Amino acid sequence: MKNFLKGNLIDLHQRRIYGAEVTFENGVITSISETNESYDKFIMPGFTDAHVHIESSMATPSSFGKAAITHGTIATLSDPHEIANVLGVDGIEAMIRDAEKSPVKIFFGAPSCVPATPFETSGAAINADEVAALMKRDDILFLSEMMNYPGVLNGDTEVMAKIKAAQDNNKPVDGHAPGLNGESAAKYAAAGISTDHETYSIENALDKIEAGMYIQIREGSAAKNFDELIPLMREYSDMLMFCSDDLHPDDLLHGHINLLVKKALSLGYDFFDVLTVACVNPVNHYKIPVGLLRVGDPADFIVVDNPDRFTVLEAYCEGKKVFPFGDDETAADIIKGNRFHAKKISSSDLQVEAVAKNQIHVIGAEDGSLLTKKLVMTPTINNGFVATDISKDILKMVVLNRYEEAPPAVAFINGFGLKEGAMATSVAHDSHNIIAIGVDDQDIALAVNTIVDSKGGICTVKDNKVLNQLELPFGGLMSDKELKEIALAFKKNNDNAKNMGSSFENPFITASFMSLLVIPSLKLSDKGLFDSEQFSFLSLFISE
Repeated sequence: MKNFLKGNLIDLHQRRIYGAEVTFENGVITSISETNESYDKFIMPGFTDAHVHIESSMATPSSFGKAAITHGTIATLSDPHEIANVLGVDGIEAMIRDAEKSPVKIFFGAPSCVPATPFETSGAAINADEVAALMKRDDILFLSEMMNYPGVLNGDTEVMAKIKAAQDNNKPVDGHAPGLNGESAAKYAAAGISTDHETYSIENALDKIEAGMYIQIREGSAAKNFDELIPLMREYSDMLMFCSDDLHPDDLLHGHINLLVKKALSLGYDFFDVLTVACVNPVNHYKIPVGLLRVGDPADFIVVDNPDRFTVLEAYCEGKKVFPFGDDETAADIIKGNRFHAKKISSSDLQVEAVAKNQIHVIGAEDGSLLTKKLVMTPTINNGFVATDISKDILKMVVLNRYEEAPPAVAFINGFGLKEGAMATSVAHDSHNIIAIGVDDQDIALAVNTIVDSKGGICTVKDNKVLNQLELPFGGLMSDKELKEIALAFKKNNDNAKNMGSSFENPFITASFMSLLVIPSLKLSDKGLFDSEQFSFLSLFISE
């Protein structure tokens, strides 16, 4: 059936706006005719998120897509790294199947670093042979972020085999290299890495651009680099993309790539340059089948009220109107799959016997940062055990192996500011064991055990009572609920943590990265306290 739509066409190829009639049939644009008329709506390509972990939204891909399309996102390049650490290839395949129900085109890569390190327990491992098999699949379009940049620079056999598998199948390789400059950046790029979303400064970006890498300007829930990097738009718009990386449910409700577009335009950057970065560059680089409003393209586009607000009136994917949603829209079925074999703990399991008069290493957390400090502090001792001390903001942190029965790893953390209670989550990068932070051992144990009982989720506890809980039955990472319901429960738990004393803007986001061993300086895995700069375990106590 032939369909047509009239409006002011935002033509990113001719870099002009004009009245047009777009005709499409069988999901493909068959003609675009200039009308020399003006309309009260604008037709334009949809936005593409160039790098995202959908799992961070705590929603399934189909639910994520229903939220993203309302903000004008038509496609994502998605790294299923989080679920792969829990369920391996089975988790990737479950994500792909669910994504077929999404109104947004979701394209997946093969995770390159599962597990991220050998210093923690994960639910799965994906080796070079499995990556090679994934790269041959039509539904895997790229090799996801190569976090093991030391392995690339040193020519590690396993790492280089994964990169070669992508190259042999003519698929791009995404990077993850926050600290590489100069010759190191050039060597990393020369190995076949084509993008980086971890760039944090103009100088760092210019070295990577000179080496031929695209810079993905990131503005997510946990890490934000837009303000530092957006000046690149003036001269290097052809080497930029926008991405969110990790976007939590409450943030996704309020916006997506559209927010980066509006912010860039408000700063005075060229209209067509900004939209090319948001719409065109990811499609061309990854060679994804997403239409860009040309004859012969898939009929993928959005209709907006004006090019200032970008309020989405309609969205089309391969000629089908996917927004506004029809009356037959229903919640997605829960994706099956989890791996949760942890056993409950008691408060006595959390006791740390003191070494007389010794100082301890303490994780120094900072609001809105993945980085931590390696602090040395004098602990408070009660009855021969190291105790939490809210006057010094020394709280107890616990990581419990979720994949097998094991004793909890216990350390201490500064910065969270809790004055009472505890919080716990199974969203704990990268292996997604259980993290808990709190003041009272009984509350901490109850928080951990609540997550064990539900086999995944987040919760807050006070006075030995569960205040609120969000269950995440798919892999301990995602819910089958609609995004609004997920966001409400997520916000309630964050608010609870703030009411218990935390000054952090988003305590659960920060907590989820306190076991991410590849980010300095001091973190805690289920195997113990870890110095990310020395890349080795560290004793809690400092010897005299």
